[in-house]
Amino acid sequence: MANSAWSEKILQLLRRMNNFYQPGSCRTSCFRFEIDHAPVGWVPPQVASLLTRYPEVFSPPRDGAVSLCAGLDSYERRSEAVDAVLQAMRHEGSLGCLKGWRDEKYSVMPKFSDRPLMWMERAATSLFGVKRYGVHVNGYTVSDSGEVSMWLARRSPTKQTYPGLLDNVAAGGLAAGVGIKQTLIKECEEEACIPAAIAEKAHPVTTVSYTYKDEDGVFPESQFVFDVELPLDFRPRVGDGEVQDFYLLPIDQVKELLATDDFKPNSAMVVLDFLIRHSFIEPDTEPCYQEFVAGLHQTLE
Repeated sequence: MANSAWSEKILQLLRRMNNFYQPGSCRTSCFRFEIDHAPVGWVPPQVASLLTRYPEVFSPPRDGAVSLCAGLDSYERRSEAVDAVLQAMRHEGSLGCLKGWRDEKYSVMPKFSDRPLMWMERAATSLFGVKRYGVHVNGYTVSDSGEVSMWLARRSPTKQTYPGLLDNVAAGGLAAGVGIKQTLIKECEEEACIPAAIAEKAHPVTTVSYTYKDEDGVFPESQFVFDVELPLDFRPRVGDGEVQDFYLLPIDQVKELLATDDFKPNSAMVVLDFLIRHSFIEPDTEPCYQEFVAGLHQTLE
């Protein structure tokens, strides 16, 4: 693929994954989601109208915000009350995202470093535009001659999201109460059978952040990115069934694949960041270098 065509494909990916910021997006019509006066998300107008059916949990929209009722003044009370609403909505079956219910609890807080104000079912977080955090691992090798290759996973065709697409060697969302490194080691072992002794050598390198809107709601996400150099004689193996296969590919081929529809979008962003940090993409030769960097690090305020 010619350089200009490749660059335009990457720009399209970044625009798609940051479409909440684009002119004409639903951002101007969304309500802030606030807990105890702290902003923690964005509620699309169609969701806000549904929440008015539960006045014992949600106060009516006011001054551009949807809030929990004042009586829900603890982590446990908020979590239980909102979960009861979501369970009722789930059984109604009108919201597509709730059909993918996972029984996974995600923490809700203004910033990652803040104390969680409640937990929420993972499948419902997009209804409230609650920021979701995850861990992504770039697994790569360096040959004796210095050539870099990357291990990629092919997602299972039965995955709820992005079935059959290429992915990082291991990745997973941060569940409530579970640490970043703990999640990394767990996902490496479960998805790729990477022993803890190897996974522990992964080092944190950056975060990749973006916000997009689709028919299921608003997705502000931030991924903690790790790099791990895998031994040349090591091959990841399918573990928990979330992956159907692994491939070790030359870095030039990986770069070309980023511009196709064969890659899970946010994982493509993580790999793009790897290519930039390891100087496989450089500002002297890539005219869109600054746009790439900016698109990888959009933080929703």
